[in-house]
Amino acid sequence: MTLEEIAADCETVDAEVGARGDRVATITLRRPDARNALNAQLREELADVIDAVEGEEVRAVVLTGAEEAGAFAAGADVTELRERDALEQREASKRPRVYEHVADCPMPVIARINGHALGGGCELIQACDVRLAHEDAKIGQPEINLGIMPGGGGTQRLPRLVGEGQAMRLILSGELIDADEAREIGLVDEVHGDDDFDDAVNDLASSMAANSPVALEFAKQSVQAASQMGLEDGIEYEAELFAQLFATADKDEGIDAFLEDRDPEWQGE
Repeated sequence: MTLEEIAADCETVDAEVGARGDRVATITLRRPDARNALNAQLREELADVIDAVEGEEVRAVVLTGAEEAGAFAAGADVTELRERDALEQREASKRPRVYEHVADCPMPVIARINGHALGGGCELIQACDVRLAHEDAKIGQPEINLGIMPGGGGTQRLPRLVGEGQAMRLILSGELIDADEAREIGLVDEVHGDDDFDDAVNDLASSMAANSPVALEFAKQSVQAASQMGLEDGIEYEAELFAQLFATADKDEGIDAFLEDRDPEWQGE
């Protein structure tokens, strides 16, 4: 089944290819009555759709919330959390969860933060590779106000993005911050208003999607390794991935196209 066919069977997630650029997939969270709260169904369907991207002629992914929801994702479904005991939550927390599916997607994933990204929604944008926010978005980890803590990677990914002090501030206070402050501390990469929000997202996705899918995958893996390895091990890993690209047809095509002053025709191999 194609990506769009799999998404058609979902109730809480949509997907389409090409609307934001050639070889760009847009995946939309669509649970408007709950402001895209991440219940079990949405998490499962999003994981399935993200996994389906790999079988498509797709080189970049935009993840966003349905406009009618008024949010990117307003957190976890609190009703579900209230009903679970510790054993049930351990089962629900078994990896890979939706956050790992997003982080491990071989294509770059851009978070188009078109509204509030709170709790699990904030953890979801942290699992993406680049984060572009609308100026009206609010972002934060308010779980502490419910007597719990982030459980979808927030205590690990957030310090890597903003530093330990800022992560402690947001997680231990439950404070919500606006998009401009999120950019200042490094939680989002760009902030835009109505006039240029979609243009910025589409231009970035298209510029990524214009590149070799093999090089994109290897480069993403190497950058991700920077937060998981020591410097020396990371440099060795980079060198190995760099060398592996010299066995690909895309490496020859890219260099030939540069020398011949033409656009490359990537083979993905």
